[in-house]
Amino acid sequence: MAQLWGGRFTKETDQLVYNFNASISFDKKFYKQDMQGSMAHVKMLAKQGILSPKERDMILDGIQGILEDVESGKLKITDEYEDIHSFVEANLIERIGAPGKKLHTGRSRNDQVALDMKLYTRDEVCETDCLVRELLLVLQRLMEENTQTVMPGFTHLQKAQPITLAHHLGAYFEMFKRDRDRLSDLYDRMNYCPLGAGALAGTTYPLDREYTAELLGFQGATLNSMDSVSDRDYLIEFLSALSTIMMHLSRFSEEVIIWNTNEYQFVEIDDAYSTGSSIMPQKKNPDIAELVRGKTGRVYGALISLLTTMKGLPLAYNKDMQEDKEMTFDAIDTVKGCLALFTGMLDTMKFNQAAMEASARHGFTNATDAADYLVNHGMPFRDAHGVIGRLVLYCIEQKKAIEELTLEELKKISPVFEEDIYEAVKLETCVNKRLTLGGPGREAMEKVIAQNKRWLAEHGKIGRE
Repeated sequence: MAQLWGGRFTKETDQLVYNFNASISFDKKFYKQDMQGSMAHVKMLAKQGILSPKERDMILDGIQGILEDVESGKLKITDEYEDIHSFVEANLIERIGAPGKKLHTGRSRNDQVALDMKLYTRDEVCETDCLVRELLLVLQRLMEENTQTVMPGFTHLQKAQPITLAHHLGAYFEMFKRDRDRLSDLYDRMNYCPLGAGALAGTTYPLDREYTAELLGFQGATLNSMDSVSDRDYLIEFLSALSTIMMHLSRFSEEVIIWNTNEYQFVEIDDAYSTGSSIMPQKKNPDIAELVRGKTGRVYGALISLLTTMKGLPLAYNKDMQEDKEMTFDAIDTVKGCLALFTGMLDTMKFNQAAMEASARHGFTNATDAADYLVNHGMPFRDAHGVIGRLVLYCIEQKKAIEELTLEELKKISPVFEEDIYEAVKLETCVNKRLTLGGPGREAMEKVIAQNKRWLAEHGKIGRE
């Protein structure tokens, strides 16, 4: 097929060169955005008197027909075309004749693809945000249900102090809340229209770029035509935000995998989100969590790849930028799939509250509170630290928790211990007396949960409503 730019050339492009240069295999993904942008451009051209009303209507009807035929499957986007822009324009000319040749007036494929990618990315930012919000709603429900579910908190993967499941899940709520903030910031920063920038230096046609921007829901038009066609910062920011989301999902997945082990038995993953072994009938594997963890590197790779592609490019447009699409599309699809599956897994997961509490008790997570007890009875903290260290050693030897020791056993280690030690080291006491904002105490957690509920209500879908 002859290319739309073929007038300058005296012979056909070599087929291998053509295939290497073509982008139709992946940029067909934003066919809707391409036609959406073209229709806005045509409306603007007619408003400015560059097209007649009749030409405008013929072109708009033609593009609408192409869109409907593509979506119904009647018209296929094939590799006979170099890119999605060529596909639309060639089919338009075939359908309506000469007026179709005026579609490209006042624009270049450079600003056209910049627009298509922005429109597509903007839609995907909104979709990703919705998926993160769904995950936050599940976390909110689980937090509300587990303000009294005691479990061990960890540092260095060692049991440290008693917390609640609500408190642990609340840490992830904060992470994903920040992820939504990043997506919202990105949306606002990228929401400017590049169409009308031309190849790099604008155009002599009297375009109304602000009108086009308004039609497409942008905050305004971009202010430098060279930057307009060569800017991929918004993609780098989006891939960075997606990488951070995946990092958070991966950390959470790692904990689910650990909690699912026979040694912990903190959770039971629903059958729909796990698989068995082909040889070991007892196995129930946390495949979704493992795949989410594994796919994180794939998204990181897209970010590093685009950063590397862009790092040496002079102004303005360079064909290297075509490499932004496949990796971005793959990263977006990967993250959206991971968010949906992880949310479903978490929503159906059962938490073994008895196992969590037993782990906290036998992991001596109340040792710090026992030391605080001695301090409150007049013993210097350094001395108290040593006493409780000896107490823990004794408990390990006797295979007992601190609160399972008799008062006589406790007094052999320190005469300061009295009957009130048992109340002081109860796990519920240890947790609930931590009332500082952000702590695991029930009162503090209920304040945070209420605040999160207000935040979710105030932060609906980003973008245009």
